[in-house]
Amino acid sequence: MIPAPMPPHPLGPGAAVVAFDVGGTDTKSALFAGDGTMLGLTRTPTPLAGAETPSAVLALAAEITARYAREFPAVAPRAAGIIVPGLVDDENGIGVFAANLGWRDAPFRDLGVELLGLPVAFGHDVRGAGEAEFRLGAARGTQDAAVLVIGTGLAGAFFVDGRPHIAGGYAGEIGHSIVADGPDCSCGGRGHLEAIASAGAIARRYAERSGTPAEGARAVLQRAQAGDPLAQAVWDEAVHALALGIAQVITIIAPEVVVLGGGLAQAGPALFEPLEAALDGMLTFHRRPRIVAAQIGENAGLIGAALRARDLVQTEHTA
Repeated sequence: MIPAPMPPHPLGPGAAVVAFDVGGTDTKSALFAGDGTMLGLTRTPTPLAGAETPSAVLALAAEITARYAREFPAVAPRAAGIIVPGLVDDENGIGVFAANLGWRDAPFRDLGVELLGLPVAFGHDVRGAGEAEFRLGAARGTQDAAVLVIGTGLAGAFFVDGRPHIAGGYAGEIGHSIVADGPDCSCGGRGHLEAIASAGAIARRYAERSGTPAEGARAVLQRAQAGDPLAQAVWDEAVHALALGIAQVITIIAPEVVVLGGGLAQAGPALFEPLEAALDGMLTFHRRPRIVAAQIGENAGLIGAALRARDLVQTEHTA
């Protein structure tokens, strides 16, 4: 449950690449040298321009790449890795839909090649973070794994027989699995896991019940630990819903390990112990996976994007 220390440069040796993790508020970027050193880590406001947001994001990426060339002239990236939220078609390099960012069917990969002048590996942000955990972090050495990122929302990356399961971009939306009769979900559904067990939902549901705002799920947990019965009820319901969601994953892909990342995983034993107890009460003959905390940390998405960029270089080299 407590992650082992990671090496200073978990990416390891390989081609120099540049990586971008596009979020709804900020875009993180970094240049990775041949030894895996992360250089020039930058967080920049994501330029929001409705349907033109993809072009604006990639223009920003090109500007940052040019700046890296000036600041680190000895490190010449051979490819770029770009990951974005929403519904993503990794194989065809298309951002299919992102409600919060305003794009639909955006040709990120082709436009990125044009603006950056580099080969571009493109994918989903949670799958990128999941790939970092699968290849370098808490799920390293397994063949079947689930990596769940629990933050404002809740999504997952699934690996079966050593390969990511993408399904045209639709796989991994565990946050929209049905685990209860309510509440309503922002997607228009009802009783979805994300509406109960995401960090955002925990804070929101406590505020609705108590009439007192909470600054995130951590504050709700602290109030529960201090004896607040409403906070305890909200926390217990979140843990139970998360256990139901994980149990569904276990029955379908039988992972060896379930990795929990994102802000909620920082709760430590307060999350993992009741979660494991709930799972023990739900599972019968199933393969019982290890439930562990993510290891890579807040830059897992960037490292996953860099891994994909290196894979692209390797593929082109051997083609």
